[in-house]
Parts: sequence; C-alpha cells; structure tokens
Amino acid sequence: MRILVPLDGSEYSKRALAFLASRSTLIGAEPEMHVLNVQPMIARMAAARLGRELTRRIYQTEAEAVLEPARKALAKAGIPAEMHVESGHPAERIAQVADNLKADLIVLGAHGYSELKGLLFGSVTHGVLARSKRPVLVLRALRPPRGDVLRTGIAVDGSKFGLAAVKFALRHRSLFGAGARMTLVHAVPDFVMPVVADLGGVAVPTYSEQEIKLLQDRDFEKAVAPARKLFEKSKARADDVRLVGMPGDEIAAYAKKNLDVLLVGSHGYGGFKTAVLGSVATRIAAKCDTPLLIVRA
Repeated sequence: MRILVPLDGSEYSKRALAFLASRSTLIGAEPEMHVLNVQPMIARMAAARLGRELTRRIYQTEAEAVLEPARKALAKAGIPAEMHVESGHPAERIAQVADNLKADLIVLGAHGYSELKGLLFGSVTHGVLARSKRPVLVLRALRPPRGDVLRTGIAVDGSKFGLAAVKFALRHRSLFGAGARMTLVHAVPDFVMPVVADLGGVAVPTYSEQEIKLLQDRDFEKAVAPARKLFEKSKARADDVRLVGMPGDEIAAYAKKNLDVLLVGSHGYGGFKTAVLGSVATRIAAKCDTPLLIVRA
C-alpha cells in the first residue's frame, strides 16, 4: 500500500504520524510510506536575489525541521519512509504529489469546523479533497485508536459511492488490523407518518406501522445487499447495523460511540465549492471527530 503523509509540524499533522506508527499490522504488510512537507513560496523578487541554489537550500533546511522528527518516529516503529520537499500552494502540491506517486491513500491530520463555517477540516484538507480523487483519511482525534484491530464502519446506501468505500476496505484490509471487525452502516428514513384529512376534517394516517416497517426493510436491504455480495465474493465477513433517522446525524452518532474509523464514499465536487463531499458525508464530517476515510467512486 502506497501512503502519502503530508506534514507541516502542527499538532494536527502529528496525529497522522501517530496513527500510522500505531498500525503494527500495516507495518507487517510492508507499506510504501512517503512523507511530504510543502514550504511556502519565497516571493519572486526575493528568490531572484537569493539565487536558485540558496533558495533550494532554504526550503530544504526549513523542511528538515519537520521531516527529521517524522523520520525518527517512523523508524522507531519499523516503518521506512521516503521524504519529499516541495514548495508552493500546500493543497495543490499535495494533490499533485499524490497523483505522481499513484498513492493508495493520503493521510491528513486536521482540525474540524462546524458545517456552517463552510470549511469542515481547514483550508489545506479542504483543498486536497477538492483537487484529488485519491482516498483521504482525515484524523481529528487527539490520540490514535488503541490497539491494532480497528472497529471499522462503512456507510452504505446502495450507490456506487458507498460500494467504492467497501471495495477499498476489502482491498486494504491490513490497514484496519488482522481480523478487523467490519460493519456496514445504513440509516433508513423514519417515515414520519404523513396524514390526510377526510371529508369530516379528521386527520387520517396514510401508512400503518406495519407499512412503515416494510418500507424501512426494503430500503435497508436495497442499501446493504450489494455490499454484502462484495464481502461474500471476497470471503470476508461484515456485520450490519440499521439506524433510523437523518443519515448524516445518525451515522455520526453511531460512529462516535462504536467505531475507530468510518469509511464513506463521496462523489466530490471540484474547485472551491463548499460541499466537497456530498450532503451526507458533509453532515457526518461536521458531527463527529471519528477518523474519517473518504473514498471517491
């Protein structure tokens, strides 16, 4: 598995490093680790006066202050890593390096804003999500999950986006620990009982409780069945959990209490649109700080 870890020396980026250093199963799978630091560009006129070589050395010296501690931490965990130094706009360079490397995963430490503030994770993570179709693991928790085996949830809705997350989980099972417990999670509508008025003006329900349950059963089976087939084909096992209510809210609440990492599929928007993930994934991201692995279809 080829993993790109962008670091800027902040506490947020150190969380990404701590997560990877804690994955002993991943280490056994011989990952190809790449650590990247992007230096802010020196103003053009200043760079011209300094000269190309001196400018390059300045970038390298500043980057080493971030990369050297990361190199030592990964070496201590038994993970060899290749270090990269770039300069320019961080999100642009991260996305470009990820594409050049054909990275299987980008791991980012990020803070979190509420969805009302537009940028859920901070400008760099937001920018990477807007520019790259590579899977991105966003880590906001202060500490990495305990133990090597992660309680792993996959949000599914029957769409190709949810199935993309399932395929990633099956293809890279070692990331989640040997024998990791995987759970397919879907929230069915609560079907708040609509009413109509009869000729006498009395409110009459249009659905019975039995009818609502039948609708929910159908919705759940339609969402989960394709994912189950992928697990069966891979000779892997997954539990499933049915939630009721608003998908983003219910899945986020479940993840907070029960999961170490949650995978979501996302259609993704380009450019700088606020909703880079899609409505449900955006809602999940805004509501919980569970490590979130975002996979594009």
